Amino acid sequence: MTEIKNTAVLGAGVIGASWSALFLAAGKNVNVFDPSPTAKKDVEAYIENAWPTLMELGIAVEGRKGILAFSDTAAEAVKTCQFIQENVPERIEIKHSTYAEIEPHLEKNAIVSSSASGLMVKEMQKGWNDPSRFILGHPFNPPHLIPLVELLGNEQTADGVLDIAEAFYRSTGKVTIRVNKEVPGHVANRLQAALWREAIHLVNEGVASVEDVDTAVWSGPGLRWAAMGPTMLFHLGAGEGGLSSFCNRYTDSFNRWWESLGDLRLNPEITKKLCAGIDEEAKSLPVESLSANRDALITAMLKATKDIR
Repeated sequence: MTEIKNTAVLGAGVIGASWSALFLAAGKNVNVFDPSPTAKKDVEAYIENAWPTLMELGIAVEGRKGILAFSDTAAEAVKTCQFIQENVPERIEIKHSTYAEIEPHLEKNAIVSSSASGLMVKEMQKGWNDPSRFILGHPFNPPHLIPLVELLGNEQTADGVLDIAEAFYRSTGKVTIRVNKEVPGHVANRLQAALWREAIHLVNEGVASVEDVDTAVWSGPGLRWAAMGPTMLFHLGAGEGGLSSFCNRYTDSFNRWWESLGDLRLNPEITKKLCAGIDEEAKSLPVESLSANRDALITAMLKATKDIR
């Protein structure tokens, strides 16, 4: 496939609007479809708000901005597009009905990539007559800031499709990984779910407050994780001996910690305790202000590490 220039974004909530901003910044034309009567206004406002950050990061540059258009139907949106990012609600019947609508109208070599975080590719493929060019391209919120995209296909995926998708995402500034075996939650969501489960356990057992557990993450290992993954960091943690020395040194400690990790499930009582804790941590700041603070911190970290990586 030649360079992908025309894209479609199906579903324009927070994720879809963020994808739209990123694709436009990379010089791609974007056709947006969302049934919401305020979709056009909401997406345009989101892009306007995100654009200064995209310029600051060098993802957007002067003179390189795609054309933004809005369509009345999903079928209309995908016509002439080479790459479609699907972000419709994570209900399998909605996914399947969307695929049935757009499949007859797709360009011959178009790729459809789903942002789904909770559904399995093999479940979503059942909505296609020919699923060979349908894949998972799972981002982290907000996609225009967080680089990661998790890519997944399977035995029904045509040869080369993942390679093309990977090249496309990288052309927009994304960092990609391949998920080689399908499991619920893919890779990154499972990692953060494991951490959050233990964070909740520590709060539930009275070991520390919600705020202090959060602080322990962002002011401690979170800083290191922003630089490198946990296995590489532990490899460095033992000096010249590397990971082998680290494992030999800390096997008993880690086994003891793992044996005492919490195994719990969310329920109304735990949710109430967490919400009370987050209300205290938020200090009555509105969600918009907290989101802006988050994005400013992420932007600063991305700028600081841009030339190093």
